[in-house]
Amino acid sequence: MSIQIKNLNKHFGKFHALKDINLTADSGSLTALLGPSGCGKTTLLRIIAGLETASDGQILFDNQDVSQVPVRERQVGFMFQHYALFRHMNVADNIAFGLDVKPRATRPSKEQIAQKVNELLKLVQLEHLAKAFPSQLSGGQRQRIALARALATEPKLLLLDEPFGALDAKVRKELRAWLRQIQQELGITTILVTHDQEEALEMADQIVIMNHGVVEQIGTGDHLYHEPKNVFVNEFLGETNAFEFAKIEQGELHIGGYRETLNPRPTERQNVSAYVRPHELDLYATQPENAIGAAEIVQIHHIGAVVRVALRLPETSKLIWSALSPAQFKALNVQTGDTVWLLPQQTSIFRLPEMVEYVI
Repeated sequence: MSIQIKNLNKHFGKFHALKDINLTADSGSLTALLGPSGCGKTTLLRIIAGLETASDGQILFDNQDVSQVPVRERQVGFMFQHYALFRHMNVADNIAFGLDVKPRATRPSKEQIAQKVNELLKLVQLEHLAKAFPSQLSGGQRQRIALARALATEPKLLLLDEPFGALDAKVRKELRAWLRQIQQELGITTILVTHDQEEALEMADQIVIMNHGVVEQIGTGDHLYHEPKNVFVNEFLGETNAFEFAKIEQGELHIGGYRETLNPRPTERQNVSAYVRPHELDLYATQPENAIGAAEIVQIHHIGAVVRVALRLPETSKLIWSALSPAQFKALNVQTGDTVWLLPQQTSIFRLPEMVEYVI
């Protein structure tokens, strides 16, 4: 089922929570609504579900306007952060709940419900826990049962509201990959609300970045990461370093001693912010041609497959970070207090305050 949202607004009294939202989700796709707390992503999800009503605008499912259709008729499945399992019901009864409460005319038989529950338990790989109660399950197991319950009524749309927020990092990673695999196998259109950039980048076909009730940018993770529209998107989607002393003169970008010819070449002088991702900032023990400048190594953190190096430049009080492989760091042969030179591989440039100019 495809989804279209057109010119959608939501007011809570004088507070304008959602401002002229427009987006499309293709049938079978997974769309992530990504943004900081309070940006409006959960409100938008609730409006899509029918749990809230928009102040104006349209929601279309397969080109049919469902803006006034009640939640029970939208064929939507929900999965929440805190599971919302019924503690007095065992696993099988929790999964069957949505089928048991259907109107008598559309309710499957007991045999059909039992068969459906068994199919879903196999899907989430928890057949052996059919008679267990939620209190006897781990967090990851509870979330698998919550998904099975959401799928029991065969929804055309699956809505996930911070589904992994209450889980530890290892379980979160495992469930992300598992859920994405199931979503693709079933071909069910899915919308995921998250504030976790890694989660959105790993799972989503498209990401909708929101801030203060506005959609800042929509695109694939790769597109948003490498071609951010503005400073907010650039800073929110992954770690980055800001070189606020950068400028453009005579058609060249200047960051300290670094020079890069721009195409097209701007004629006017501009002060800009230049951003470099940590993994795109190379370090050298001896001065290379065209380096930004010399920096002191302040901290070194060995984090599994990555070595994070914190640096201090004379031009700024902010720490600059570089991310190296262990082999790169070993070859560099430096320690805290040493001096290294910085050379960027790729730079995003924003005219002050927030208009993107170049990605070079």
